[in-house]
Parts: sequence; C-alpha cells; structure tokens
Amino acid sequence: MASRLSRIWPALSRVRLSAALGSRCVSQTPKSSASGAAVASDLQPVSPAAQDSHGHAEVSPFEKNPDFHGFHHHDSFVDEWNMKLAFFFGISVAIVIGGTFIHYLPDHGMRQWARREAERLIKQRESEGLPLMTENFYHPSTIVLPCSGE
Repeated sequence: MASRLSRIWPALSRVRLSAALGSRCVSQTPKSSASGAAVASDLQPVSPAAQDSHGHAEVSPFEKNPDFHGFHHHDSFVDEWNMKLAFFFGISVAIVIGGTFIHYLPDHGMRQWARREAERLIKQRESEGLPLMTENFYHPSTIVLPCSGE
C-alpha cells in the first residue's frame, strides 16, 4: 500500500486543490451613490394642517427614535437611562426582596423541627443509657391483638 502511494504521490502533489476550492467571486457592478437615500417619490406629501409653524411635519417617536423603550417620548438619552434604571431596580428588587422573602418563609413540612426533636431524643436516650432505637415501635403491652378463637 505504501509503495503504491509513493508512486502516485508526485502526481498528487502537483494538483492544486486550493485553486479550485478557494476561488472567490468579486462583483464588478459599480456601487450606486444613493443606495440608502430616500428618493423624492418615496416621500409622502404632507398637508399644511399637519405642519407646525416652521414647516416641519409631526413625526412618530418610533420614526425619530427606532430604539424607543416607552419611558420618554422626546429624548432618546433619557428614555434609555430610564429603561436601564427601571430594569436594574426592578430586577434587583425582585431578586433581593424575593430571595429574602423565600429565605424567611416558615419551615415547610416541619423538617427543621423534626431534626431538632430527633437530636433532643437522641441526647435524652444517651443520657439515660437506653439504646437509640428499639425493635418495637410501640410497647408490646399496648398492642391489642385479634382473638385467636376462630
């Protein structure tokens, strides 16, 4: 196998794969100077009643400020800062006060009480010299058994 590869290797090394795979196409079309500009036919005529005293038409805040967040209609800087403050304090309050509320909730399922009670009983049984657990959950004399007369 290695001998066959050594015979054809000089032929393979002359083939340039990068020329076929790495070719790039470049557009030769000239760029238009007004590609993004509005054309006069795109503008809509404005009635004189909709214009202010300076001849300017009323523009929607969404057209003036495409990043309008709903906090201030006229000033995009104030709008952005109000949005940042509202989200910062809203999320901070939700996380801090919500986390504090969850932390100080009462013991669900009385798990902490059950652990404290178990530790208390273990200490009491150790001090009295009794085993920690017995084989009988209930005292045998308190159990009422069914009659075996049948």
